[in-house]
Formats: sequence, structure tokens, C-alpha cells
Amino acid sequence: MLTQLRKGVLEYCVLASLRAGPAYGLELAGRLAQRTTLLASEGTLYPLLARLRKQGWVTTSWQESTSGPPRRYYELAPDGKSALDTFLATWGPFSHDVTSLLEES
Repeated sequence: MLTQLRKGVLEYCVLASLRAGPAYGLELAGRLAQRTTLLASEGTLYPLLARLRKQGWVTTSWQESTSGPPRRYYELAPDGKSALDTFLATWGPFSHDVTSLLEES
């Protein structure tokens, strides 16, 4: 069940995480892993980031690293911000309705 729930929201969680600024993949994985139910494995994150890039929701750039090879950084694009804003406008009422229905006696 958790897998199905993640499928609908994980991309928006990634976009929300990028509001704070650009991040590389492993950094994003760490942010998401802090919330124990969001990310099953890093293996699911990289294909999702590729999809977000193809959709134009994130942009990428390569930056040198002091501790290894260059890293690909992901940044929230204007279309990604717009998609996130739309999701947030929908998520509030949706999650409220689900929670209120589940809590009914």
C-alpha cells in the first residue's frame, strides 16, 4: 500500500525539497530519507529525477565536488514551481477530506 501512496506524491515531495535551492541526487535522497515513509531506495529517485528533467520541472547542472567526481545538481524550474503550486492547492483539501473520513466514528 505504501508503494502506491508514494507513486502519487513523491515527485511533488522532490519538487518541494528543491524549493530550498539546488541539490544533488544523494543530498535529495538524504532529505527524503529523513521522513521514513517517503523513499524506499535511491534506485527509485534517479529515474524520477530524469522524468522531472524531461518534463521541464527541474533543470540540471554539473558542479565539481571536493570529494569525488562532479555532481549533477537539480534545481526547481518555473514549470516545476507551477506544478508544485497546483499540487499544494489540491493536496490541502484532498488530505483534509481523507483524514476526516478516516477519523469518522
